[in-house]
Amino acid sequence: MADLLPEHPDFLWRNPDPKPSYDAVIVGGGGHGLATAYYLAAHHGMTNIAVLERGWLAGGNMARNTTIIRSNYLWDESAAIYEHSLKLWEALPEELEYDFLFSQRGVMNLAHTLQDVRESVRRVGANKLNGVDAEWLDADQVKELCPIINTSEDIRYPVLGATYQPRAGIAKHDHVAWAFARKADELGVDIIQNCEVTGFVKDGNRVVGVQTNRGTIATGKVALCAAGHSSVLAKLAGFDLPIQSHPLQALVSELHHKVHPTVVMSNHVHVYVSQAHKGELVMGAGIDSYNGYGQRGAFHVIEEQMAAAVELFPIFARAHLLRTWGGIVDVTLDASPIVGKAPVEGMYVNCGWGTGGFKGTPGAGWTMAHTIATDEPHALNAPFALERFETGALIDEHGAAAVAH
Repeated sequence: MADLLPEHPDFLWRNPDPKPSYDAVIVGGGGHGLATAYYLAAHHGMTNIAVLERGWLAGGNMARNTTIIRSNYLWDESAAIYEHSLKLWEALPEELEYDFLFSQRGVMNLAHTLQDVRESVRRVGANKLNGVDAEWLDADQVKELCPIINTSEDIRYPVLGATYQPRAGIAKHDHVAWAFARKADELGVDIIQNCEVTGFVKDGNRVVGVQTNRGTIATGKVALCAAGHSSVLAKLAGFDLPIQSHPLQALVSELHHKVHPTVVMSNHVHVYVSQAHKGELVMGAGIDSYNGYGQRGAFHVIEEQMAAAVELFPIFARAHLLRTWGGIVDVTLDASPIVGKAPVEGMYVNCGWGTGGFKGTPGAGWTMAHTIATDEPHALNAPFALERFETGALIDEHGAAAVAH
């Protein structure tokens, strides 16, 4: 039986017209923008703020991802911010008073080669040193934890083992957005949909306003939380961001009885699979190699994902594809986010999360809110400053965390 989804009223937040001025404006009504607004209001007492969304709330990457939540990253800086985010996830259902189906069913990253094994064992050790729950599983333990995986020795990429984070899992993405939006609205935040930012008003190098298709809004603080469109907004503000935007495709099957108990990720066969609360199989792989802003699937990606999924899970061979979609991910040179102050005074930027944005939602909002309220980064996001691309103090997560989702 599929889990029953929680009931909710027809409207969870107001839809006000923009006021002439705000103490702070957040551009982007996805998870990171809404979380930033919530933490600004709840933890820092800033309630005269607005969230501007070009389309509809959570219509971008927030509802176009595969909902995986984990913190088992290799580098100290990454592990710290993602582990803080995971701890926030664990408290959020009660804090936000909303059941968004947070399920700590664990995440496995499969190892198929000796290099995979070496990297995986290294990462487990690093995780334990950083206080992140992590285990190394051999092939028999993988099979015991997830019986539907093909652990035969005569396949293209035999399963040699896996890393496993028991506290990791999934949540229902749109419900997460609604939960943050409802609480932010209750605290006085204006969430303004169908409000496209077309430019910024500056006094010298200081931002003093935001131009939109619904008029100019005066403000002394602006936070850019627009994921794949962050570089477009930065251009409007007069600076460049070292990110590239790529489509990231995913898909779901028709509904099935519960057969998949955890989340399984594989870099070599290149697919990652979980089973959603209603029963559909949720699958993804890597980003498209080209730059673009498309939000749709493509047959060659679907074919490769299906081949990989059936190789790992023969039980899926007769599953039917239900729908596909794409998100626009923002990828930096070191596969780590940018969270901090922008070159324009009074402006802050949160981008570059690539394929890891959903899991970082509360951590990004928490640290971004601190940075906006105090005009100084928190210790958790200080290493992720834009200046690291000039100083060379990179946090290179490319390939360090198996599949980077």
